[in-house]
Amino acid sequence: MDRIQIPATPRSPEVDFDFTAGRFRLSGESYPEDAAAFFGPLLQSLRTHLAASGSDPIVFEVALVYFNSSSAKALMNLFMRLEDAAGDGRRVTIRWLHAEGDETIAEAGEDFASDFSHARFDLVETSQTGD
Repeated sequence: MDRIQIPATPRSPEVDFDFTAGRFRLSGESYPEDAAAFFGPLLQSLRTHLAASGSDPIVFEVALVYFNSSSAKALMNLFMRLEDAAGDGRRVTIRWLHAEGDETIAEAGEDFASDFSHARFDLVETSQTGD
């Protein structure tokens, strides 16, 4: 499957889905006009990859500084597929990056993390400069 790279816009996140390496990343802000239209192809590509790639490990990194409720629902749809894959024995790590002191994004990550029992969900605090 080809790599999906989409540059960030003022309303949508940067996307880098490297299927060959098993590394997926969303970063920036996420409040697209139509979240279903933006995230739908990503979800479908992830489903296809999970079905075709056997048991290769996956790292899914989220470094959003803002997202709306439609994006949260889309993220949950992505995360549910990853949790299912982990339940089937695949090694899945979700890394939720949040800036030091950004309680809103940190708490959102904690809320997402509470829905996981198979995938590893790491809450990662970064410095204000993005380190």
